[in-house]
Amino acid sequence: MWDETDVRLVPLEWLKPHERIKERNRDKLLDMTKRWNGYTKPLIVDKRTGSILDGHHRFAIAALLELKRLPVICVDYLDDEKITVDTWPGSDRETLSKQEVLEMSLSGELFPPKTSRHTIAEHLPPIFISLQELKKEGNSQP
Repeated sequence: MWDETDVRLVPLEWLKPHERIKERNRDKLLDMTKRWNGYTKPLIVDKRTGSILDGHHRFAIAALLELKRLPVICVDYLDDEKITVDTWPGSDRETLSKQEVLEMSLSGELFPPKTSRHTIAEHLPPIFISLQELKKEGNSQP
């Protein structure tokens, strides 16, 4: 079970998305994040590559808010059996592997929105990290 001690602040430039986002969802989250003045949920990221598994919209608003760091929980994506990947209904793909997710994030290309559907057995811990804290420079990496 994860708790807030598992959350790390990592530089924004280390993170790598693998799929595009829905702008409408991003805009809603941006409004809520401004109202809260902070992040209340960490991203889930592969510890070896910085590939974002969960949190693409939170990543997208970070640039709009000029953040330097984001809260993440780093996982061993390929070897962690508690994390599975499938495709969303309506996706243009029938199957998707963890390796394909990593390859896409490292390629600089992106899948369409709602391609990968990750299931994570662990629940994310509730957090609060202020936008002011996330705007600070820092070098903590997993």
